[in-house]
Amino acid sequence: MKFHVLTLFPEMFESVLSTSILKRAIGQHHLEVNLINFRDFTTDKYRRVDTPPVGGGAGLVLKAQPIHDALKAIPQRGKTILLTPRGVPFQQNLAQQLAKEETLTLICGHYEGFDERIYQDVDMMISLGDFILTGGELVAMTLIDAIARLQPGVIDEQSPEEESFNEGLLEYPQYTEPYEYNGQRIPDILYSGNHTAIRQWRLQQSLVLTRTYRPDLFEKLNLSASSQKLLQQFDDGITPDWEKNALEKGKKFIKK
Repeated sequence: MKFHVLTLFPEMFESVLSTSILKRAIGQHHLEVNLINFRDFTTDKYRRVDTPPVGGGAGLVLKAQPIHDALKAIPQRGKTILLTPRGVPFQQNLAQQLAKEETLTLICGHYEGFDERIYQDVDMMISLGDFILTGGELVAMTLIDAIARLQPGVIDEQSPEEESFNEGLLEYPQYTEPYEYNGQRIPDILYSGNHTAIRQWRLQQSLVLTRTYRPDLFEKLNLSASSQKLLQQFDDGITPDWEKNALEKGKKFIKK
């Protein structure tokens, strides 16, 4: 997958793209990021890309010409996305949709916004949320990370299927050895070897965690009868038969 990123500060991307998963994805040719400084396209003799707004007002506004010409210079720019507070909130389902594209072009803003005529050059607008950043570079990095990791070969194929938000739920609890740490033990069901029971337990935990920490997400869920039953069993403090049977059959694997 290829990203074109229009930015005034390409150096901001260096550390993000040269470490960890993104570095490996680029090295293995799963990901390509083309950083374009649109200052290089200004026709202003002083290389300015911003100016005070017509009619007065605070701050400086990005001019239309440098960005428009930078976009024209990209032969295949795919879907062009403006990173702006006007945009739709960026969520996992949108990341999954955009991950199907071969090429994306991201436009990073700065200062007090864009000349209104820039909006006609884009296919969509995206926002990270209702807060203010100094520029769009951090937004672009977030999109690149979230979308790139969904590309085949970038991370373990099973990981994206089990992560938070893929089913509208927060991810279930994860544990590492040792079995007991600071008086807290890993749930015995995870040592049972019964993968069906473990999936049931993890689903139950995801439902509980989402209801507790993200009631806004939980309210949007259309719970199946089986999921409702899992929640009810948890609320009633009942150990269901599938868990009892798994613990009984797997007791030789359970830590003591």
